[in-house]
Amino acid sequence: MNDKNTNITNIGESTAGIKRLEIRVKGAVQGVGFRPFVYRLAHDLGLAGSVNNSAAGVEIEIEGRESQLEQFLTRLHSEKPPHALINEIKNIFVKPLGQTGFIIKDSRPAGNKTALVLPDIATCPDCLKEIFDPANRRYLYPFTNCTNCGPRYSIIEKLPYDRQNTSMKSFRMCAQCQAEYDDPRNRRFHAQPNACPECGPQLQLWDSRGDVIAKRHEALLTASEAIKKGRIVAVKGLGGFQLLVDASSDSAVCELRRRKTRDEKAFALMFPDLTTVKTACHVTELEEKLLTSSESPIVLLRKQSSLDLSEYVAPENPYLGVMLLYTPLHHLLMKELGRPIVATSGNRADEPICYDEHEALARLSDIADLFLVHDRPIIRYVDDSIMRVMAGREIILRRARGFAPLPVELGQAAAPIMAVGAHQKNCLAIAKNSQVFISQHIGDLETNEAQNAFLKTADSLPQLFEFEPAVIACDLHPDYFSSRHAATLNKKKVAVQHHYAHILSCLAEDKIAPPVLGVCWDGTGYGTDGTIWGGEFLTIDNDSFERTAHLKTFGLPGGEIAIKEPRRAAAGVLYEIYGDDLFEKSPDSWRKLFSRQERTIINRMLERKINTPITSSMGRLFDTVASLAGICQRNNFEGQAAMKLEFAATDRQTESGYQFDLTSEQNQYIIDWRKMVMQILSDVNDNIPTGEIAIKFHNTLTNIILGVARAIGINKVVLTGGCFQNKLLTELVIDKLKTSGFSPSWHKLVPPNDGGIALGQIMAAAKPAR
Repeated sequence: MNDKNTNITNIGESTAGIKRLEIRVKGAVQGVGFRPFVYRLAHDLGLAGSVNNSAAGVEIEIEGRESQLEQFLTRLHSEKPPHALINEIKNIFVKPLGQTGFIIKDSRPAGNKTALVLPDIATCPDCLKEIFDPANRRYLYPFTNCTNCGPRYSIIEKLPYDRQNTSMKSFRMCAQCQAEYDDPRNRRFHAQPNACPECGPQLQLWDSRGDVIAKRHEALLTASEAIKKGRIVAVKGLGGFQLLVDASSDSAVCELRRRKTRDEKAFALMFPDLTTVKTACHVTELEEKLLTSSESPIVLLRKQSSLDLSEYVAPENPYLGVMLLYTPLHHLLMKELGRPIVATSGNRADEPICYDEHEALARLSDIADLFLVHDRPIIRYVDDSIMRVMAGREIILRRARGFAPLPVELGQAAAPIMAVGAHQKNCLAIAKNSQVFISQHIGDLETNEAQNAFLKTADSLPQLFEFEPAVIACDLHPDYFSSRHAATLNKKKVAVQHHYAHILSCLAEDKIAPPVLGVCWDGTGYGTDGTIWGGEFLTIDNDSFERTAHLKTFGLPGGEIAIKEPRRAAAGVLYEIYGDDLFEKSPDSWRKLFSRQERTIINRMLERKINTPITSSMGRLFDTVASLAGICQRNNFEGQAAMKLEFAATDRQTESGYQFDLTSEQNQYIIDWRKMVMQILSDVNDNIPTGEIAIKFHNTLTNIILGVARAIGINKVVLTGGCFQNKLLTELVIDKLKTSGFSPSWHKLVPPNDGGIALGQIMAAAKPAR
C-alpha cells in the first residue's frame, strides 16, 4: 500500500505569519505509534495543536509558520512509524487560534468507521531484548509488547483502536505501565495491549482434564520439558491454539498424526533462528525477507538436509513449511527447547483452530497431553499465514495472521457489498468506499464448527467497521453453505460464477484493466451450464465474461468419491478414449487397482451416467495422470496427487511434451487431451520413469496455455485457481508466455485458491448488470 493523496486547500487567514492546518490521515495509523510520532514531530518543529484517533484514522490540528507546516507534512510521510500505512492525507487551512503547546487528545469514536485495523505484528527487537534482560522488569514475561509489535486484529472488538475496545480492557495497568502509556516519548505510549508481570495476562499449564499443574514461568518450563519428552502440548498463542511436539522425535510426530487423523499432509515447523533454518533448507534472499518480516508467515522452503528432523514431518515432500518465532511466548519456549518443533494448527481435521481455552479443552483433550493457556481473551481466531516464492516473487497461499484484515484498494468507490466466499478455504470480504477488507482464513465449511466460525465472522467483520451491506455476493453453486447463508439475508443477491470470481480477484489485486484472457485451473467450480468446471479460459471485458476455451469434459464415476480416488477420475478419462473397453485396454498395473465387481459397476455408471457428474476439471486431470503413472491412487488431503506429480518431475530443463488437439465447437475452443493420455499410457507400458512423465505432462499444460492464448489473441493473460499453487507449472507458464510476447499476471497477496474468491465476488457484484 503506497502513501498517496496529499491535498491542501487554503480557506484560512494568517495572523502575524501563523497558519493553522486541519489534517485528516487515513490508513493503518492506529496501534502503530502514529500519535506519539506526530507529538514528537510537532515538538521538534515547535508547532502547536493536537492529535487524536478518529473512526476514520487520525485527526491533527496544527499551527505555526508556513515553512514549519510544510516541513511537518513532508516529514509526516518520510519519517512515519515502520508499520504505519498512509492511504490519504487531506489538509485544509483554518483560522489560527493562537494555541501554545501540542497535546494528544482523547479519541473521537463518532463518525464513519474507515480506519484500518492492523494485523497482529511479530515481536520487535526492543521487546525481545527486554524479555531476555534479567535487569528489566519484563524479564521472561511472555506478553511483552509495544506500539511496534504485538496483538492487534486478534484482540480488537471495535474501532477506534483504544484499550477499552480490546480484550485488554479487563487488565488495569499498574503505575509503571500507566506512566509508559501516558508518556509520548515512550515507545509504549498508547500501546493498547501494554502490560507487565504485575498487571497483565499470565500463563497456566493444564492437564487434559483442565486441572492447573503450574502457573506463570513455571508453567512454561514444565510445558517445554514435556515437549522434550515427546508429549503433545496445546499452546494458546496470538490468534489461537497450536499443537507443539518435538520435530526430531518419530514417535511424537507419528502420535500427533494418529491423534489428529492426519496421515500424510505436511506439518508446519517453527525454528529457533534463521541460522538453523539455513542448515535444513535452501533459503533465497526473498525467502529470508519473508521469514524475518513482521508478518512472520510460514514459508515453503526446499529441504537441504534432514537436520535430525523426523521423516514423518513432511513425508514424500521435498519442501518444509517453516516459520520463525513471532511472539514472546514462542521465544521463551524456544529458549528452553533450542530445537525445531512441529507447530501445527490447534484443530481437528476440517475444523477451524481453537482460540478459547475451554473450547480447546473440549475439542482437543484427546489430542493434547497438556494445555499451556493464558487469560488474555482472543476476540477472533487468526491462523498462521502461508507463503511460497514463485517466479521471483512471493505468493500467499493462506491469508491470515500478519495480513488480515488489511484491505485491497479498488481505486474507486464501490457500493457496500459483502461477499461470503467459497465453500473451501473460505474467507469473507466487505467493500466499503474504495477498499475491500478481507477476513482471516476460515477454512473448509464442512463441519458444524467451521460453519459456526463462518457465521461468527460474517457478523463480526461488518460490526468491526459498522458496515451495513446493500448487496450480498455469493458463489453460483446453490448448495454451498456460504450460498445458503446468503439466501437467508434480506438483501439483494448476486451469484457469481466461481472461475469468473477467481480471475476478477487477480485483476483487482494487480489493478489490471480488461480485456484479458483468464486461465483458471482448479478442482471444482459450478459452471453456468450446470456441469463442474475447472479447466477454464475466460475472456473478460469491462462488464462480463465469455467461456472461450476449456478442457474436453469427462465423467467422474462416484462423484465426490472420485475426488478422493484419482483412479476413478482416470476411469472417467479412459472411458472417453476406449468406451466400455476401458479396463480391457488399460495397463495391467492400473487395471489391478479395481476388483472385477468394481470394474463392472464403474463401467455401468459411466455408460448410463449414474452418479457420474461431468467435469472439465484440470485438478481431476492431474489426478488422472498421477493415477496412470502410479504416483498416487488416493488423495488423503486436497491436492495430494497434484503435489506428488509436481514433486516427481525431473529434468526440468527439457521442453519435451505430449500431443493434444485444439478444436472449435460452438465458438469455443476445446482442449482435447486424448492424444496426451494415450502417449502417457504408452510411456507407462514402456516403463518410462515417472519423473519424465511428470515433466512432460507439465510441459504439455504450458503448451496448452500458449496455444489457446495465441488462438484467442489477447495479450494480457491472468493465471489463477488452485492449480497455480504449483510452483513448477506456474514458473513454466510465466516463462513461456513472456518469451512468446504475452503479458502474464498472477497473484501475490491474495491467494490463487478459493481464499481469493470473496474479493472476486465483490468485483463482480460491483459491475453494472448485463
